[in-house]
Amino acid sequence: MLSVEDWAEIRRLHRAEGMPIKVIARVLGISRNTVRAALAAEEPPQYRRAARGSAVDAVEPAIRELLRAYPRMPATVIAERIGWDRGLTVLKERVAELRPAYLPPDPASRTAYEPGQIAQCDFWLPDIGMPVGAGQERTAVHLPVLVMVSAYSRWLTAVLVPTRSVADLYAGWWQLLSGLGAVPRTLVWDGEAAVGKRRGGATVLTEAAHAFRGVLGTSIYVCAPGDPEAKGIVERANRYLETSFLPGRTFTGPADFNTQLGAWTALVNTRRRRALGCAPSERIAADRAAMLALPPVAPATGWRASVRLPRDHYVRLDGNDYSVHPGVIGRRVEVLADLDRVQVFCEGRLVGDHARSWARHQVFTDPLHAAAATALRRDHRALTAAPRPDEHQVEQRALSEYDAITAETPDADVDAAVDADADGGVA
Repeated sequence: MLSVEDWAEIRRLHRAEGMPIKVIARVLGISRNTVRAALAAEEPPQYRRAARGSAVDAVEPAIRELLRAYPRMPATVIAERIGWDRGLTVLKERVAELRPAYLPPDPASRTAYEPGQIAQCDFWLPDIGMPVGAGQERTAVHLPVLVMVSAYSRWLTAVLVPTRSVADLYAGWWQLLSGLGAVPRTLVWDGEAAVGKRRGGATVLTEAAHAFRGVLGTSIYVCAPGDPEAKGIVERANRYLETSFLPGRTFTGPADFNTQLGAWTALVNTRRRRALGCAPSERIAADRAAMLALPPVAPATGWRASVRLPRDHYVRLDGNDYSVHPGVIGRRVEVLADLDRVQVFCEGRLVGDHARSWARHQVFTDPLHAAAATALRRDHRALTAAPRPDEHQVEQRALSEYDAITAETPDADVDAAVDADADGGVA
């Protein structure tokens, strides 16, 4: 068989050097017919083994008949029906080759994202420990990072939130959307309990999710169980955070974590993505333009509660107690908290304001509240110690007056006088 090297040299000598066929044959020591065949071939010579028959060839017509009637019949059942008594490997290979001809075509759809249409959301739990104050430390299970990626531009935003509860999830979600400056038309989640679940092939949202999306004017889609490809973009973002953001970093607390995370996401959004052919920062303008505008009134997020302030003038939130001005003891107060602060209002007036703590079982007292409580307790003690102005004073006679009455009046008259005095001076 002519080698590829000889084939290439024959073509070069004939086309480039203009050498005749018989001269080429004499120089290379090959026949003229071999030279002519090499010049006529447009592809280099390849060794091809002659096809040999297979034992399956004899039963192929029977296999085709079965596949025509039952396109999805397993190869093991086909072997049983045709009486196959040899190895199954060669039969399975032939069935796999023949089966597509009897099945209806099922082309795979190619996923394409239009500007402004979809943003994928998920929680990432970094495998770290972090101090949160009061000598306490949280681990990965209690350090949820809310991640959101716009599908068209791959614009990445993320924030560490205190818990995965409804209050903190929606507060963090609104913070990410506010930072994005627009609302994607569909927000995708993967069965988060505070958002909703998949039931009977349809998305069933929580009441909080309906309230949130109603204010935004968008839709929320919950992926079916076992379908990670439906939000593969945010899953890859989570791995990117795990491998590129986390290694080599230390954090003094949640605020430091979010500061470093914000600086890192601002940087990676300017890096070129191979799948896009550009950086997310070059696509985000078109993405935002196709999204919905932020609502004029922000949705209600965070912790909200209405309680009657007890005598100890503290309210409890997420395992911690925060002081309130004692001047509103016994009155109804509104407790509002977001990711950073805890505020208490009474009839629209701010009566308590604290930085929110990520530690647990702590008591936070405003010095002004403590001083006011001390003054109110002092005033209360002084008020209760003094006699009441409306208290009825009853005059009591001196014993000497009774002695004088006894000396001058008979016994019967003395008894009448005493009885009259006991009755308020009425005989």
